[in-house]
Amino acid sequence: MTHTLARRRLDGRLLAIRWHQRLALLGALALMLWGASGLLHPVMTSFGPQQAVFLPPARPIDLGAMRPVADILAEAGVTRAQLVRIVTGPQGNLLQVTEREREVPRYFRLDDGRELPGHDRAQAVWLARHYSGLAQTPVASVERIEGFSARYPAVNRLLPVWRVTFDRSDGLSYVVHTETSAVAAVDDRVKQRLQTAFQWVHTLSWLPRGAEPLRVALISLAVGSLVVLAISGIAMLFLIRRRSRPTGVRGWHRTAAWALAVPLFLFAGSGLFHLFQHAGEVPATNLRLSPPVDVATADPGLPTRLAQLTGGGPVNALSLVADGRGVLLYRIEPARPQATAPATAAAIRAARFAGAPRSEPPIYVEAATGRVRPDADRALALDLGRRFTGLGPEAVERMELVTRFGPLYDFRNKRLPVWRLDYGPPVSATLFVDTATGVLVDVVADAAKPERFSFSFLHKWNFLFPLGRDGQNAVVAAVVLALIGFMAWLGLRMDLARRAARRRR
Repeated sequence: MTHTLARRRLDGRLLAIRWHQRLALLGALALMLWGASGLLHPVMTSFGPQQAVFLPPARPIDLGAMRPVADILAEAGVTRAQLVRIVTGPQGNLLQVTEREREVPRYFRLDDGRELPGHDRAQAVWLARHYSGLAQTPVASVERIEGFSARYPAVNRLLPVWRVTFDRSDGLSYVVHTETSAVAAVDDRVKQRLQTAFQWVHTLSWLPRGAEPLRVALISLAVGSLVVLAISGIAMLFLIRRRSRPTGVRGWHRTAAWALAVPLFLFAGSGLFHLFQHAGEVPATNLRLSPPVDVATADPGLPTRLAQLTGGGPVNALSLVADGRGVLLYRIEPARPQATAPATAAAIRAARFAGAPRSEPPIYVEAATGRVRPDADRALALDLGRRFTGLGPEAVERMELVTRFGPLYDFRNKRLPVWRLDYGPPVSATLFVDTATGVLVDVVADAAKPERFSFSFLHKWNFLFPLGRDGQNAVVAAVVLALIGFMAWLGLRMDLARRAARRRR
């Protein structure tokens, strides 16, 4: 029995050494390339340009001076629409109407109902100026983006959007989504170069889409070698017993491996899982607007009680929505006091990733009667679930209001709060819906959830969120630098020395 165990131990040790040596050169080069390119991500998030203003623009709505919403829509010939809301514009509050998904929204003045043709472009510039704080800086270009690209990758989720580039030496640009008044992305020339380098090296995005099998094979070979190196290295640590610590390069490499072998396995293994999960996917957005609402049945006037409910203060948005029975409701989002808004770049960055609220809880008022609907936000979320799945509330296994970003619903979705609806078969997925605009924000199939958690916690190390975004980035960067130095560089030196010694024999 003792002889058998010793034999197995010897076989395992020899196998681990053999594979560790065979993959040392490939693994060292892969770790240097993928590690160095991976470092660009925390650099971009910590030091890249950030929006200068956190809260969306807000201006008190003068209820007494505005024309009835129903009259404005009727005169414009709008009988059905997917999105109707009041937004803050450059010169005042405006009625924004999206009749069909992915169409350019139409805008109407509230005082006389006159339409502002082509205003969506001006609205995008206005939002970019607001969030950047650059009220007087000239604008170099404005571009409408209908699809994802290398410069505007699918990670940003929102479409269609506008890119507003300011006439500055750094090429600062803001990408804004006018239908939600949200910032989708901020970049400048430095961040563009870093993002390109990250995409080219970390994901091999330079390969054409028709070469997807080749891309997957190359990354699998390189990153897979790191997985095997990590496993064989851990086996060597436990199977090879030494009476004294090795000296020199070998000693430092082995000592560091006790702390770094597991992180290497986590980074590489979760990266492979992410690659296989998303291989061959065509970049697309899960965002969907609700089916059109029959706005022709809207009441002829806005109830004066709305002014009392908001105290006359500013609101983030006022929208016209319909419940499951088709009853029209006004949804009001009172703005949070500006004094509570984060002001510094670091505070705004932390607030974005932590999902700090931008408005007070919404108020719902029946458009015809002025009656306040308690708990209507939850009921509307269930109605949205029915519209997007065809299943009633009884099919919802779990429901909660999401107020901060997490593994299943991360900061890339750009909006909070949203409602989470968990469905069993036949949907077998989690839906995230935004009651403010009647939007399906994201869908996560049950089969995709393990990879979401793996990538969030094992690859991006989001379990470090109590340290804040910058603290998390600092820890991850330090570990990656240690991996490059102690594992890749020292390992490469050992492997080259071993090859040179073999040639001298």
